[in-house]
Amino acid sequence: MSGVDLVMAALAAGASAGLTDTASSAVRDGYAGLREAVRRRLAAGGGDGARVLDAREVEPGVWEARLRERLAATGADQDAEILVAARLLLRDLGVAGANVVDARDAKGVQIGDNNTQTNTFN
Repeated sequence: MSGVDLVMAALAAGASAGLTDTASSAVRDGYAGLREAVRRRLAAGGGDGARVLDAREVEPGVWEARLRERLAATGADQDAEILVAARLLLRDLGVAGANVVDARDAKGVQIGDNNTQTNTFN
């Protein structure tokens, strides 16, 4: 998982979980800390980076591509503080790094327990 994918996944998961009453204080605090770290990095990069972060609430369908671009352009996707915060938030949400699987272009992959699979590749 790339740094951009990691940060985007943590922001999306944290935003979704933060809207529920059952979210723990660790999740709410982790999400707030991640957003603040990303906001600082985007603001330091100039331009409209910080506004793009806030646009998620206003234009959820548009913000993702623009935010991905800004994360990469400002180096936020390689910032150790941001990456650690994203990993910790995903961990607190029960999404461990080992559970994140990129199976694009994979053949014969199974995810889960107690599966049976027969493959015939030509």
